[in-house]
Amino acid sequence: MGKIGKTFIPSITLFLCFVCTSGFAREQNFKKLVGSTRVSNVTKKSPMEVPFITWGGDIATFYANGGLKTKPGTIFAKLGLNLKLTPGDDFIQQVRNYLSGKTPFLRGTFRMIGMASEAIGSDPRTKGVVIMQMTWSAGDHMVSRKHIRTVRDLKGKTIVLQKGGPHVGMLDDILKTARIKWDHINVIWADDLTGTKKSPAEMFRRNKKIDACFVISPDMIGLSGGLTNKGTGAEGTVKGARVLVSTAELSRSIADVYVVRKDFYDKNKELITKFVAGYLKACEEVIDLKKQYEARGSAKYMKLLKLAQNIYGKDVMPTLEDDVHGLLSDCTFVGHPGNVAFFTRKKSLHGFNAFEKAALNLAVGRGYASIRAGLFPSGLDYNSSTFKGYLTKTTAGSGERFRAEAVIKEIEELSSGGGLDDRTIISFTINFEPNQIQFSAARYGAEYQRVLEMADKYGNAIIAIRGHSDPTKTLLDLVKAGMQKGHLKRSGSRGNYRYSFKGKSLNLKATKKIIKLVQGGSFDGAAGINPRQTMQAALNLSKERAEAVRDSILKHAQKKGIRFDTSQIQALGAGIREPFVAKPTSMDEAKQNMRVEFRLMRVTAEAAKKSDFDF
Repeated sequence: MGKIGKTFIPSITLFLCFVCTSGFAREQNFKKLVGSTRVSNVTKKSPMEVPFITWGGDIATFYANGGLKTKPGTIFAKLGLNLKLTPGDDFIQQVRNYLSGKTPFLRGTFRMIGMASEAIGSDPRTKGVVIMQMTWSAGDHMVSRKHIRTVRDLKGKTIVLQKGGPHVGMLDDILKTARIKWDHINVIWADDLTGTKKSPAEMFRRNKKIDACFVISPDMIGLSGGLTNKGTGAEGTVKGARVLVSTAELSRSIADVYVVRKDFYDKNKELITKFVAGYLKACEEVIDLKKQYEARGSAKYMKLLKLAQNIYGKDVMPTLEDDVHGLLSDCTFVGHPGNVAFFTRKKSLHGFNAFEKAALNLAVGRGYASIRAGLFPSGLDYNSSTFKGYLTKTTAGSGERFRAEAVIKEIEELSSGGGLDDRTIISFTINFEPNQIQFSAARYGAEYQRVLEMADKYGNAIIAIRGHSDPTKTLLDLVKAGMQKGHLKRSGSRGNYRYSFKGKSLNLKATKKIIKLVQGGSFDGAAGINPRQTMQAALNLSKERAEAVRDSILKHAQKKGIRFDTSQIQALGAGIREPFVAKPTSMDEAKQNMRVEFRLMRVTAEAAKKSDFDF
């Protein structure tokens, strides 16, 4: 996950050996991959073995421990912990160690824990307790060829991703966004994550029949040239390749967690509490060190990067700034506020209950598990002095992530400049009747729920609600005013009229030209008719409708008890600028233009506010 060195690494995502098939073939059952490992009690408590993986969130674990073994004076040492951090990229072996009692800890993403849920849930002693959420990923990407404009275009296409791991869950989220089933895509499973001919990036580069691939940051840059760029074909990039979806926007898809065996949790809750508190304290200090480094440099931060490089190896992390710092930058910590939200907000769309349901649905639906073996949520008291008296970053903050004025300005510029589609992940519309100004959840509830789910999952994207108007009244007034002034001439018969403006042919379906002429005053001054006012009224009404829809969505969310960042949803009016039917000849055609559009969009960093945690 995220940014790692271009050299191949034995990632946690390499843990499943599936038959390389396509379409809706099911994957291999995870319990069979683990094999007949005997469940035994956890015996050794000091030093306690704790697995880590190759991911930025684990750098905070290194910091808290001072290295692979707990060093005196470190966060964990001061809490009385004695830990031995061990590599856990081989997830199958992790599960074997967990079942056999070698360690009570399991380290992975929530969706990966879900894949292993049947294996760990078959014995009451080893049922998993999710004790902590560490981070969200912001460094995983779906790169597509130029003919894939939005995620809706993925239907029937061929997609390559590594066998198992976080990208399976990420693809699952993207398909849900597009309302596409797994049966409706062709999947090619890659053996490796990166750095070999059997990795998704290289398979995508070599095989033009592959429409999209899932990659980590270095490979994304190698294919497209960057998060907001398009490949030119030079320097190894693929011409037209671009990032279709990234966890930079799909920010609540890949959740990293720690799990503990139920028998160990019940007997050692104080130890577990200290471990979680120590990790969260390390997050606070690492975040502050990273800020210092980015502002004016930090020797202590560089020392931490060097520690991580030594643990992972220079073959995996060749450079401190590009690789280790990049790995850390590709993760978003959730901290104490995030864990409180994750485990205690019962109706959260990205909390424990929602993630458990999605993870088990994926595990059973794709064949990783044959039964739904549930997980336990953390039962830690986050209001205890162990947390509140120890940590410094425990307040949730305002929750306003986006600057409304900057977002609206950016969307308006994209609308006029023609770049709106390039920033759009997916869009859909609802229609309304002439003169309709109210939008009820009773009629549009399904669409409202879809908007809320997208806003929640794509925490770093915005949803633009854009009202659209039918141009018929503007066109009628334009013709009347133009003919009255003598600038517009009409020829032909009714139903087949042709128009000329000042001696030059004028196509009333050429919306952009019509708008430019009206805005330029070409039809001003006619008695009792003003197309410019008509067009402005249509724009005002389109904005009012968008605002009415937004307000109705907010009420729907409040009624459902769903909390979300209201700054993610912005209402704008498009007026007559983008009609589906440029010159309607019937009411049915006119009604196609009477719509409110929802666009899930990525915006620039300037439109968003920075925060320490995402929750």
